[in-house]
Amino acid sequence: MNRTKNEIGRLALIILIGLGQAASGQGAAPKSLAYVLQADSFAKTKASAVQRLAASGRDWIVLDAGFAGNVPWTRADLNAIRSARPGRRIICYVSIGEAEDYRSYWKKSWLEKGKLTPNAPDWLVSENPDWEGNYKVKYWAKGWQGIMLPVIDSVMAAGFDGVYLDIVDGFEFFEQDGDQFIDDRINAETGKTYRRDMVEWVKLIAAHVRKGDPTALVVPQNGPQLLAHRDFLVTASGIGIEDLFANGNRLQPKDHTHYSLGFLKKITAAGKPVLLIEYATKAERKNLVKARARQAGFTWLLTDRELKTLGTSSR
Repeated sequence: MNRTKNEIGRLALIILIGLGQAASGQGAAPKSLAYVLQADSFAKTKASAVQRLAASGRDWIVLDAGFAGNVPWTRADLNAIRSARPGRRIICYVSIGEAEDYRSYWKKSWLEKGKLTPNAPDWLVSENPDWEGNYKVKYWAKGWQGIMLPVIDSVMAAGFDGVYLDIVDGFEFFEQDGDQFIDDRINAETGKTYRRDMVEWVKLIAAHVRKGDPTALVVPQNGPQLLAHRDFLVTASGIGIEDLFANGNRLQPKDHTHYSLGFLKKITAAGKPVLLIEYATKAERKNLVKARARQAGFTWLLTDRELKTLGTSSR
């Protein structure tokens, strides 16, 4: 059968998108989202939290590895939540660009009187001034990766459907030079750009989670600039993006939104979901966010910034 060049081009695009979706574990895009990192804030017991999450009606649910502190969700818990809605996926929150001093891997000897000690590993950089207890890391360092990969393996073994990766935009910390940001700044320790180092880190994580489950979801949060890297776009199952249209109740500058949308168009064109998380509390801002999200074809969630509640989501 003879085909025109346009037909061949369309067929090639369809095949390419299909291959990308298979590689990223992408299935049906979620129509709704829950993102709860402090489930003990809306439920007194883990059993009641399981019941509330199961009844939430959300398609994809992002949870911390534990209900409260180091009380982990069991496979039975996750199965109970998942089975209440056909096609539901439960993905585990993991911070891959910052270390958190309340995690089991943290050693008390690393910190004294609010300052890092000589015992702190060389990949630990400095505290995030906006989030107490969170510390910037050299995410490309083997020492940090050697800590995090077993953590990721353990959450997959617990029965999660994938991972939701936070601080993927950690490269921006290292691109900053005073008041300026240097796009694609070179990392002297690796000879690659800081962005490229993050792409490689996410790909390594994806390889781990998909060893046992090729359909496992890998969803980075923020850092849409990385979508310019084709292999990152293929690897990701979708992307989470915070504060795209508003920062709380304040409108974002138009150039901020326009810049991010330019990259997000790449992942929507590949047929993968954008999960929009906004924190507006005023009705006017909520309505604007929802309207803009629907226009862009995003799955939206309006929730509290501490992620203690189910919030409200698309349907």
